[in-house]
Amino acid sequence: MSVPLDAPTGRSAAGAATATNLLEVVGVSKGFPGVKALQDMHLTLRPGEVLALVGENGAGKSTLMKLLSGIYQPDGGEFFFEGGPFTPTDPKHAQESGISIIHQEFNLMPDLTVAQNIFIGREPRSGGFFLSDRALNRKAGELLRRLELPLDPRQLVGTLTVAKQQMVEIAKALSYDARVLIMDEPTAALNDAEVATLHSLIRRFVTPQTGVIYISHKMDELKAISDRITVIRDGRYVDTLDTATSTMGDVISRMVGREIDTDARPENVRPDRPVLLSVEGLSTRTLLKDVSFELREGEILGLAGLMGAGRTEVARALVGADAVTAGTVRLRGEPVSVRTPADAAALGIGYLSEDRKQFGLLLSQTVNANIGLSSLGDRFSSAGFVKDRPMRAASREYVESLRIRTPSINQTAKNLSGGNQQKVVISKWLLKDCDILIFDEPTRGIDVGAKEEIYRLLNRLAEEGKSIIMISSELPEVLRMSHRIVVMSEGRVTGELSAAEADQESVMHLATLRPDENPEDAAELGIQLPVEKDHA
Repeated sequence: MSVPLDAPTGRSAAGAATATNLLEVVGVSKGFPGVKALQDMHLTLRPGEVLALVGENGAGKSTLMKLLSGIYQPDGGEFFFEGGPFTPTDPKHAQESGISIIHQEFNLMPDLTVAQNIFIGREPRSGGFFLSDRALNRKAGELLRRLELPLDPRQLVGTLTVAKQQMVEIAKALSYDARVLIMDEPTAALNDAEVATLHSLIRRFVTPQTGVIYISHKMDELKAISDRITVIRDGRYVDTLDTATSTMGDVISRMVGREIDTDARPENVRPDRPVLLSVEGLSTRTLLKDVSFELREGEILGLAGLMGAGRTEVARALVGADAVTAGTVRLRGEPVSVRTPADAAALGIGYLSEDRKQFGLLLSQTVNANIGLSSLGDRFSSAGFVKDRPMRAASREYVESLRIRTPSINQTAKNLSGGNQQKVVISKWLLKDCDILIFDEPTRGIDVGAKEEIYRLLNRLAEEGKSIIMISSELPEVLRMSHRIVVMSEGRVTGELSAAEADQESVMHLATLRPDENPEDAAELGIQLPVEKDHA
């Protein structure tokens, strides 16, 4: 078995694990029919550290974690845990041995309490036969207090926020007296404050006897929480870097095998470009109040703001998914009425939802069916029959032009990576020939290499004259991609910034303004707030 020159070391000549390592993966391989998921994989977790594991979608991260947690069995190679050989036979064996994994998709039962979820299958019993709720709640309460988690053992999990459900998953994992905690995209659905709480919990967990493997696509998080970063690509080990002495450029270039310019910024769109979409005084019953902005031809307009600011609600109102109570929408200067998403599509407005799996794709259908879906009625059907040949030809064209990685257009959408699923959704609206595309969280759950491809695609579409509204919770992404940025807070627009004047400080200042605040604070930063209009 060959070991890469830059593979983790720390093994004796006889092959036994050294006492300095908590967990080791040595030369592990795993294949599936037609796919070699891992080849000669290496990983070392030291006691008392947070090791970040990064790689593009399809790099083999999930396969490696399933091997470590006993879901899969390796084809070759060895695992060593706490100095001795380790062969997990199933998830229960791995948990009882001290390795717990928290998957990105929670494994919780919403109709059970916090305590019941934590100790499911291990409930204390009275007299050896009857479940004891009192003992169960007391045991869970002791665990939660030790972990300093603000949870009530008796509360139903279904009533908790996503952040608190994440805490329940952590408590459940640590109830097995875990020494290694594996976390897969733990902050995908958390806001900044909740991320800070989670990171504090991780730091309390890490001791000289424990360690964490932390999987994330968010580069800024890696700097904040990890000690070292292990990079894998195409099922192989690439390198392990010390976080403190490495740049995110170092990490990204190893992930994708090429240099990426993460500091690229767009130029301002020329003011003589025609206004394609004009929104004035847009309001809804629940949140939006007097929202106004313009979108020019060939422009990427960023919508920024904190969670609950109303960005997604603007998108839903524009495409008729939410009812509008006031305001005017003009397309090329003419007022339009959009009451349903079908109306929006007919006007050339496409909406790519933040939840592509629920609202953007038919996961059980093929790539071909998904790409042709929005154009079935006007391009690919006649007398109730689908025109299969032209639809398949169009699907192949977009698979090639957008570089969708799929064995064929007959592949089901659920088997694609997140980035390629997003490209299928984009293809659907490009085939519909939409002039306006609204992207809500376009790169959520997508690895950095796929992000770059989405960025290049958005820029290309803008250069070709398409107009794009981009909503993103990642401020660096908004700053990098937007020609202009409209900032919202509590359902109102609190300011507008050009690409040249926008930075994190100015955007965050506007995002945290209350709608009734005096605009003099913003004026100190040279920011012009919108003027309230009377639409009575």
